[in-house]
Amino acid sequence: MAEPTPAARPLTRIQQKNRETILNAALDVFSQHGFRGATLDQIAEVSGLSKPNLLYYFPSKEEIHAQLLATLMDTWLAPLRALDPGGDPVAEVLAYVHRKLELSRDYPRESRLFANEVLQGAPRIMAGLAGDLKRLVDDKSEVLRRWMEEGRLAELPPHHLIFSIWALTQHYADFDVQVRAVLGPGHDPYAEADRFLDTLFRRLLVP
Repeated sequence: MAEPTPAARPLTRIQQKNRETILNAALDVFSQHGFRGATLDQIAEVSGLSKPNLLYYFPSKEEIHAQLLATLMDTWLAPLRALDPGGDPVAEVLAYVHRKLELSRDYPRESRLFANEVLQGAPRIMAGLAGDLKRLVDDKSEVLRRWMEEGRLAELPPHHLIFSIWALTQHYADFDVQVRAVLGPGHDPYAEADRFLDTLFRRLLVP
């Protein structure tokens, strides 16, 4: 009888630690080089594990990448899911802006991983983009549209309002080096961006 793979039986504490180490190293490599530029040798080197050891846990680069993207999609959708249809419209949208900016601050590698995948045509997450993400954005766009019809938000194209929030918050993760180079030392990009985006969207949203 064939021996079960690590994924088919409970992992020991050391095995779980090794899996997490590999995924963390892979996140570094994929976010820097994209899927095509990343190699198992690079991931093994960053993780501090041998390539055969890495292959014991993940049989291929594709498997590691798929695991990272599956986790990422849940993280990515959480801030928009938290937008409350029963809340104050301006406060709810501003809270979403702040959550998205915090996501860029706290998960810059994940943001770049996502951006790299989309720039390549999203071959490995298209089902999620066209499925869970689209359904969520459509649902929250209907909430925004209702608030606009009630006169509680300025009239704007709801989908494009959400796109603009993505663009203005994810920029700080995806172009972090550029932002810090332009601002120079002594600046906290996220604190400054938080104040700026609050002012910008508040003025845009109030009827």
